[in-house]
Amino acid sequence: MSAARGARAPRACATRDARRRTNRRDALRGVAAAIVATCARAERANASVASEKIKRGAREFIRGDVRGAIDAFDDAIASDERFSAYMWQRGLALYYAGAYEEAAKQFRLDVAQNPNDTEESVWCFASEAMDPEKGIAYARENMLITGRDSRPVMSSVFALFAEGSEEAATRLREAGRSNASDEFYSALYLGLFYEINGDEERARREIERANRTAYARLSGDYMTDVARVHAKTRSWS
Repeated sequence: MSAARGARAPRACATRDARRRTNRRDALRGVAAAIVATCARAERANASVASEKIKRGAREFIRGDVRGAIDAFDDAIASDERFSAYMWQRGLALYYAGAYEEAAKQFRLDVAQNPNDTEESVWCFASEAMDPEKGIAYARENMLITGRDSRPVMSSVFALFAEGSEEAATRLREAGRSNASDEFYSALYLGLFYEINGDEERARREIERANRTAYARLSGDYMTDVARVHAKTRSWS
């Protein structure tokens, strides 16, 4: 009898060891699941905090406080770095603050994530054109090529900055006759084009025309706020 019990003891020990290993694995899985859940909650919390800071930055920008907007956008990135490549609003604020190099970097990051957005390519062009260390020739040589923008007027906008000719400007004016949105965008980007080419009179005329459009008054499009901030920062309004 004792010999039989002794023979079964190793199997009993092995069973207990197996149970312990199983329990440890289950415990580790539980810990891992808890960590993942905690990280997910933290990421959601960070994203929520960052989103609120982005909203604050947009409000500051619309008020014309471009420095306050930049601070808020930078705070958003500090809260959640995943937002860093999608902060085109930050790029716009940097442009109007005269931080052209940083603005161009932001727009290049954005285009890498959204390669079909003509506007971000154009704002990168404008930022580099206004940068005293670069200029228009550099901007044109290094202009970001984007895919097909869903808005037809944007092909004329892109052509204007890529070609830099009065013929392209005329084509954009004609494209702006299609609808209220195109009228606004045509005027906005003609104004930006003339600004980077040093023609303040025509730049002001086009930006003021953009701000008079029904689209600027009624649409709620963030870019209509950009046109207003443009005029405000240049003391045109």
